[in-house]
Amino acid sequence: MSGKVRQGPPRTGSILFGIFRVATGRADGFAQFGDTREAFLGSLAPLIAFPLVGSLLMLSQGDGLGAVSDLLATFCAMLAPLALTYEAARLWGRGVLWLRFAVAFNWCQWAIPVLAMLLVVVAGMLLALGIPSDVALLLVVMALGGYGLWLHWFLARRGLGLSAGRAVLLVVAINLVTILLVVGPRLVALGFGGSPAGG
Repeated sequence: MSGKVRQGPPRTGSILFGIFRVATGRADGFAQFGDTREAFLGSLAPLIAFPLVGSLLMLSQGDGLGAVSDLLATFCAMLAPLALTYEAARLWGRGVLWLRFAVAFNWCQWAIPVLAMLLVVVAGMLLALGIPSDVALLLVVMALGGYGLWLHWFLARRGLGLSAGRAVLLVVAINLVTILLVVGPRLVALGFGGSPAGG
């Protein structure tokens, strides 16, 4: 797909409205988000604030190593998809659209905990109907994970103007790399720290 990449429409309104529209599959929601560095930093600040407060609480309880480790893992999980997407967007000639994508991506992460709360209610209804708790939990996890992947795909597809296939490739690759970056060091640390004491 060659040719000039059109920039998105100018921001026209409410971030909350934009989150709702994008999270429910409406591409016009992107028009609610800015595409400046200030808008990007503004979308990132709330995501950083919560894990930072949690780490400070852990530090106040004397768990310094755990606090730093969790904070670094959270920042890695938060920033790696954005950095990797930037490189892919640049490679595919969509770099001009990345800032708005990144702003929308950050703000739309808040749709996932909202859905999680709704799914907890659904799980309670399933339990009341006699569904085993492990089955209800599995259904909730699958629904939440599936929605998260779809949302990432939709953001990549519409926010960066990618084909459906490229958006799938992007989402799969970025999630796999991010999992490796976040979980890999912990597994290595467990491997070194968990060496058997005896034969």
